[in-house]
Amino acid sequence: MKDYFFQDTVGKPMDRVDGRLKVTGAAKYSAEYELPNMAHAVLVGSTIAKGSIKSLDTKRAENAPGVLAVLHYQNAPKVPGYAQAAHPTEPKPVGQPLQLFIDNQIHFNDHPIAVVVADTLERAMYAAKLVKAQYNEEKHATDFNRNTAKAFLPTAAKRNPKHPLGDYVRGKEDAYKIEPLKIESEYVIPTEFHNPMELQSIIAHWEAADKLTVYDKTQAVMGTQNAFAKDWKIPVENVKVIATFVGGAFGNGLHTWPHETAAIMAAKKVNRPVKLMLTREQMFTMVGYRPHAWQKVGMSATKDGKITAITHEAIGQTSSYEEFTESTLQQTRMMYTSPNVTTRYRILPLDVSTPIWMRGPGEATGAFALESALDEMAFVLGMDPLEFRLINHTDKDPEKNLPWSTKYLKEAMQMGAERIGWSKRQLKPGMVKNGEWLVGYGMGVGTFGANRGRAKVKATLHKDGTLVMQSATTDIGPGTGTAMVQIAAQNLGLPPEKIVFELGSSLYPPSPSQGGSATVATVGSAVHAACQALKQRLTSMVAGNADTSFKGATVENLTFKDGYVSMTASPSARLSFADILKQQNLPELEVTEESTPDASLRQKYSMYSYSVHFAEVQVHPLTGQIKVTNMVSCADAGTIINAKTAGNQMVGGAVGGIGMALTEGAVMDHRFGRYVTKDLAEYHVPVHADAPNISSLFVNKPDLINNPNGTKGIGEIAIIGVAPAIANAIFNATGKRIRELPITPDKLI
Repeated sequence: MKDYFFQDTVGKPMDRVDGRLKVTGAAKYSAEYELPNMAHAVLVGSTIAKGSIKSLDTKRAENAPGVLAVLHYQNAPKVPGYAQAAHPTEPKPVGQPLQLFIDNQIHFNDHPIAVVVADTLERAMYAAKLVKAQYNEEKHATDFNRNTAKAFLPTAAKRNPKHPLGDYVRGKEDAYKIEPLKIESEYVIPTEFHNPMELQSIIAHWEAADKLTVYDKTQAVMGTQNAFAKDWKIPVENVKVIATFVGGAFGNGLHTWPHETAAIMAAKKVNRPVKLMLTREQMFTMVGYRPHAWQKVGMSATKDGKITAITHEAIGQTSSYEEFTESTLQQTRMMYTSPNVTTRYRILPLDVSTPIWMRGPGEATGAFALESALDEMAFVLGMDPLEFRLINHTDKDPEKNLPWSTKYLKEAMQMGAERIGWSKRQLKPGMVKNGEWLVGYGMGVGTFGANRGRAKVKATLHKDGTLVMQSATTDIGPGTGTAMVQIAAQNLGLPPEKIVFELGSSLYPPSPSQGGSATVATVGSAVHAACQALKQRLTSMVAGNADTSFKGATVENLTFKDGYVSMTASPSARLSFADILKQQNLPELEVTEESTPDASLRQKYSMYSYSVHFAEVQVHPLTGQIKVTNMVSCADAGTIINAKTAGNQMVGGAVGGIGMALTEGAVMDHRFGRYVTKDLAEYHVPVHADAPNISSLFVNKPDLINNPNGTKGIGEIAIIGVAPAIANAIFNATGKRIRELPITPDKLI
């Protein structure tokens, strides 16, 4: 690792390499490809939440102008083998992901019952309105609060008592109950929707009976390829998936959804390419969401602020046909020094569609309860919440009894507290004012596993001195291509402008999905490996030349910088990469390298990223209006590859956390099991006016145990802990503790 920071490419706030393509409209998203003779498809959804189709009248739709087909359970092409897993990289779930058009059963309101295919989008939309269904309606259950008694331990935990979803006890069970200084509170998070700018869309094209190409909005190129190959019983290499640009996803691209199968079915039926894009309303019913969750935290502590016990219970919503689970209680098990910790997780099946991971999956939900409870306990103790957390800081993982690979959370806390002006905060609520507005300060901590997977990268050094790298990874917004260019520039010693990183195609070497804050650690390690291999090849070429001063050179005594190789001891002796290839009469130099994490290290170290968020709010005492006036988000995320895009991630997570805390929440009319909040007029995502100036700060110390670039994930920790920071600030301003999100003015007056 001697040349780890020999250049200053890594860490610079470099502009996005694809920025010009995006702002000029040259970037093509999945629905923007134009294929010859392309047809258009529109899904028709059920109007009941549970039951079966009694009759389906499609004649008017079939006879409408331009209609090519109307597919449903009675006539749709059969899918030979539906994928058994919700996502190929995840364990096999209990239950079955929704299988399209296999029977007449209805599992939720807007369950797809038909797809209309026409020669234009407008004709398909018109004909879709002509499809009429009659139902055998059954009594549905969609009200979470009325059905919590039906929640149960996930089947995976029943089968394996040591499963992470199983009940966990460290020390004494529910020990807080017998302690004198304790709090006990319940917290509620409503269903929340991803609402990326780009709607879910796909173009499906059967190039032959066993050869499928899809232009798809997905976070997992290889996962989607494998799923469709399994569904249609065709060779994996015969499925091509293109997802070069993805306009946001936040997790809802981590699943293969029914609309994708509908488009593939339709393309097979009409024997021409078919485009299908969901409507904004369908984005609320067909492609997942953050599940409604109830949580209860009991906590006790000594008078001097040492936590003695925590019990954290949670119930998360799932569908009636599939068990969806997430890591809601993970942060509670490992974040603080409490000798006694109890966690219990249950899921509640309702007549709704299946949830999916949403940015900060599970952990964002759990942190709202845990970090709010920490604030409540600190208040009972009459202690500053920051001091309380520092007292209970852990120097090793109390759950696994392992040392951290790295942990600089204290440094992050100190940086953030100084920037927000934490010293202005008063212990007694309502003491700080700005005119007639009440001012409050709050904080919340977040953590997420510092994950790393297996990936391959192909790197081709051309005779003109340019480098082209390829990997099937996707970029849902964080600037993956930019980070990879910087890592390559750093490790190979080549100016960034001479490097191109191509992604988003199953034709490239395999990479995992972009999810779980693992892309830079995973693909970046493969880029590092490819660059090291290229350096070794270049070294062999120059060292084997007996007529030069490079004879016998090794990688260790060479310097690679600005596209040149030179002897470290005598920099004047140098050759450009282009000259080396020219000497060898090579048009290019190509390597493909795979990077795999060392599994043994996971047995020796506990690896996490950390964040701490500080919020300043103002609350109007008469109207209950809330303004977030300042936010500081700090991260311990290892080496920061790009200060600009990493900062973008933290700001984006903070804005998402503002939405989580103050504006977002589904409302359902339980008479019909149908969402009332079904568009962006009724479901309120935060806008510019809701977001203050947000500072993002980084400790920027490498974790070289995790991966050779020293990085750890940012995407999830950017939002985990934001909502409780804002809720805690509102309490500090008003003295009112709101435990059900979103915190709207009516809850404060």
